[in-house]
Amino acid sequence: MIFLRIFFLFYLALLVCLPARAASVVFLNPGHADEAFWTVYASFMEKAAQDLGMQLQVLYGERDVHTTLQQAREVMASAQKPDYVLFVNEQYSGPEILRIFSGSDIKLFSVHSTLTTEQQAIVGTTRQRYSNWIGSLVPNDEEAGYLMAQALISHSPGGIAEMLAFSGAKQTPSSTLRELGMQRALGEHPYVRLRQVVYGEWSERRAYEQAKSLLPRYPKVSLVWSANDEMTFGVQQAAREQGRQLRYSALNNSEKALRQHVDGRIDVLAAGHFILGGCALVMLNDYEAGLDFAERGGKDQTARLFRLLSKSDALHLMRNLRSSSTGLDFRSFSAVGKPDMKRYDFSIEALLR
Repeated sequence: MIFLRIFFLFYLALLVCLPARAASVVFLNPGHADEAFWTVYASFMEKAAQDLGMQLQVLYGERDVHTTLQQAREVMASAQKPDYVLFVNEQYSGPEILRIFSGSDIKLFSVHSTLTTEQQAIVGTTRQRYSNWIGSLVPNDEEAGYLMAQALISHSPGGIAEMLAFSGAKQTPSSTLRELGMQRALGEHPYVRLRQVVYGEWSERRAYEQAKSLLPRYPKVSLVWSANDEMTFGVQQAAREQGRQLRYSALNNSEKALRQHVDGRIDVLAAGHFILGGCALVMLNDYEAGLDFAERGGKDQTARLFRLLSKSDALHLMRNLRSSSTGLDFRSFSAVGKPDMKRYDFSIEALLR
């Protein structure tokens, strides 16, 4: 009996000393494996996973929703299933992803863009019909579109101007929200006339082809609002070929966009959401530790990561994105060890110093 008691105490002590099993996460990345934004996005997720002691696998959908859905099915069928799957509601694929993992022990979390209000009216919200869909984290896309448009309009003399807008993809919530923000800003400036909105599909080449035909049609256009940076680059090329001098806004953190903002070729630049996936891992790590993020801002959250960058901000961000050591520790955002924390405060401030 004494021997059994000693053995039991030794076993308990061994369990305490053993490190906790690292939570495993699969991210269904909708982008191309060589697409600048999505590779930087994934690299910050990898940094977060390293900081937090999590296991991360990134699967690239190559901008093909059928590829992403097939990857989801393969994850579901695999012998070594992850604890969590992060997915993006790209091309409104969220409901099908929920169905694929329905009834499984895998916890689902939507990041970057979540199911729309219309979709949720059909399939339910988080922790309802699909109980393993535990939450979501999206950036402040509508606010970003608004801030860019407001700042761009400030470059027009007397607030009188004509504008062209290059939105992203029709079936992507983040594109829709940024466009809504732009429209909200225009509602506050009745003397700025929006001549046309086109969908550049996030593509430099497509925006270039569209701008080649649009710019001659609208000779008085002086402002160009774009939902990302690649489309801005395409419009710039078309404008150069036609000898047009225009004012541009853009969104993203590519080195080309940052450099052009510093040089004054892009007048307004918004960025910040490239760390969003890493922030989502913070929330999942807290959840794994028994600290439910729903008690710290709700099960569905919006991170106000987007901000307009000054030229100084752009220089600092460019330097830090080039560096292997960014100075950003994702553990600083976590609720672990902070029992009184009421809300997450995700920010890129550490990257702007």
